[in-house]
Amino acid sequence: MQSHEIDYKIIGHDVQLVEVELDPGETVIAEAGAMIYMEDGISFEAKLGDGSNPRAGFFDKILSAGSRIITGESLFLTHFANQGWGKKHVAFSAPYPGTIIPLNLASIGGRIIVQKDAFLCAALGTKISITFNKRLGAGFFGGEGFIMQELIGDGNAFVHAGGTVIERQLNNEVLRVDTGCIVAYEPTVDFSVEQSGGLRSMVFGGEGIFLASLRGTGKVWLQSMPIRKLIAQLSPRGGNQRKESGGFLNQFLQD
Repeated sequence: MQSHEIDYKIIGHDVQLVEVELDPGETVIAEAGAMIYMEDGISFEAKLGDGSNPRAGFFDKILSAGSRIITGESLFLTHFANQGWGKKHVAFSAPYPGTIIPLNLASIGGRIIVQKDAFLCAALGTKISITFNKRLGAGFFGGEGFIMQELIGDGNAFVHAGGTVIERQLNNEVLRVDTGCIVAYEPTVDFSVEQSGGLRSMVFGGEGIFLASLRGTGKVWLQSMPIRKLIAQLSPRGGNQRKESGGFLNQFLQD
């Protein structure tokens, strides 16, 4: 199915949202609960499947929905359609602070692999499926697990990243990354996991036991603050607990 040609604009800086402009008859699909506002004339409906195959039967839709459960996403996708007159707008945001990455799938070969919780919304016609990492090591220790999501189509799709986004173009190169900092990469890039160094570095280096290795030629998108790090730092026992109290110096002055 050819994707609908939707226009959009990204609003905000540290906590972004994407506003999608729909012509009459156009539809955008989104994660459940991602919608911020929509104008009169736009209808929405939760559906099984992404709608990329209009001829899909009920069994095919159940399989598609089941794959979303495996990746930890909600069972349904919400379809927002402009059923009024003139251009209408609907906006979406991610559940935590970060950056929204617009991806024109047609310009990057029609396929992109993203971490399982990164998808935000896309033009109707975009196929959302699961893909299994070819390397067991990447699956067990890769931070994002054995299962990733694959977006296929020729329209606009939007994924969310925590913190600041770094886009890198690899040209037959190797880039080693914290396993949780990978947002997306082109299928031409090989993703594997390696030990971060010697025993001392793994235990005391603070970078974890394993690092992800991205090899080959293609684009990769990285995030500076994955959600697991954000939760760890904001938790009562996180690394920022002592910073709030002022640490040793503050305790010394109080005494």
